[in-house]
Amino acid sequence: MPVHRTTARTATTALLAAALAATVLGAAPAWGRPADGPPTTRQVEVFAEDGGISHAQAPAASPYLADRPQGVAPVPGDGEVTALVRNGEPATKLDVVVIGDGYTAQEQEKFRTDAAQKWRELTAVEPYATYRALFNVWTVSAVSPESGVTGDPDQGTVRHTALGSHFWCDGVERLLCVDEKAVESYAARAPQADLVLVVANTAKYGGAGYNDVKSPVGYDGIATVAGGNARSGQIAVHETGHSLGKLADEYAYDGQGTYQGDEPAEANISTLTADRMRAQGTKWSRWLGQASPDGGTVGTYEGGGYYPTGLYRPTEHSIMRSLGREFNLPGREAMIAGFYRHATPLTSPTAQGSWLTPADRLTVDLPVPGTRLRWYLDGRELPRLAGRTALDLAELKLTGPRSRPHALTAVATDPTPAVADPALRGKLTASLSWIVTR
Repeated sequence: MPVHRTTARTATTALLAAALAATVLGAAPAWGRPADGPPTTRQVEVFAEDGGISHAQAPAASPYLADRPQGVAPVPGDGEVTALVRNGEPATKLDVVVIGDGYTAQEQEKFRTDAAQKWRELTAVEPYATYRALFNVWTVSAVSPESGVTGDPDQGTVRHTALGSHFWCDGVERLLCVDEKAVESYAARAPQADLVLVVANTAKYGGAGYNDVKSPVGYDGIATVAGGNARSGQIAVHETGHSLGKLADEYAYDGQGTYQGDEPAEANISTLTADRMRAQGTKWSRWLGQASPDGGTVGTYEGGGYYPTGLYRPTEHSIMRSLGREFNLPGREAMIAGFYRHATPLTSPTAQGSWLTPADRLTVDLPVPGTRLRWYLDGRELPRLAGRTALDLAELKLTGPRSRPHALTAVATDPTPAVADPALRGKLTASLSWIVTR
């Protein structure tokens, strides 16, 4: 996500605030990782209790990270990976990795319960609700020596944990920061990591959106949330708007001025008014005038991408502007396209390219309701088999020499009306092929 507000003065203020917080909260003990000069910082999103969103500076490293002395045996269960939701092979699904922090060895079942609840909160929002079968969810146990997180219940509380989670980051009470390298080391243990969520062992409202993290493990962004707070799931929904939907923030800062740059790449902000957008057939022109699930009608509303003027957003309010909302229509479209960057609308337990005979039975899976399925034999469609997810291959009634190979192909298309852009619709079709002989 582009950084618009970071200046030398802001960075200096952030470092002073971090130093003050460290003084109040207490320095890391000898067995914690020592700070080696000023920490590297990055801009993160802060989520207020009233749903408002702003920015702050977070250190990449945490002074509250628990570290075990050399020669000490690993804690049993630390790094253990459990499939919370398993819908298929990682190569065909969008893999969410949930890592717990501030949970002791005796609290790992509580972590998995909290993780399951956060997943329910995430998938209560569209388009997650419709597309939940495209996801795998892996929990990774990060065993902490102390229960809870720093800054809960008050600024003087210090707890050293596996990921170093702490409130009062950058002097902001509800900003829940983590150690980025520790998060990456645990995320790497999962089969795949397309999306990372850190669930902290606290009921105190808070979280953070690390929007510009690009990990070599494969994920973009980190969301941190309070595991025991019922409202914190909305933080993860907003953050995935950036990491999966590649959406811009739709809020603005007073005093930021007028945007003077080029047309933004993000799908949900534009320099164009509705008339110009419609005339050019760009951005969300196909949605103009339609009722949006976040309330109101799709148009061009001035203010977004942190600028109060010069940029327009599709609706008055969406979850990319404030929490407790739905994605607007252009946002929902971008999210679905993001899902399909990692997952596929068609899978099969029989490997593509397998050689089969009429004695075999072939099955395919369609994870998204309403997906259309067509079958082709040697490039010719078999209308009588349309929609069939299980075939006895004897039904093909193959003719010709017994050794002659025939190409059997299944093609699945998600016809959702939530994707209107032809450039994105291509992502909604997938095919699998096998060789069949008599």
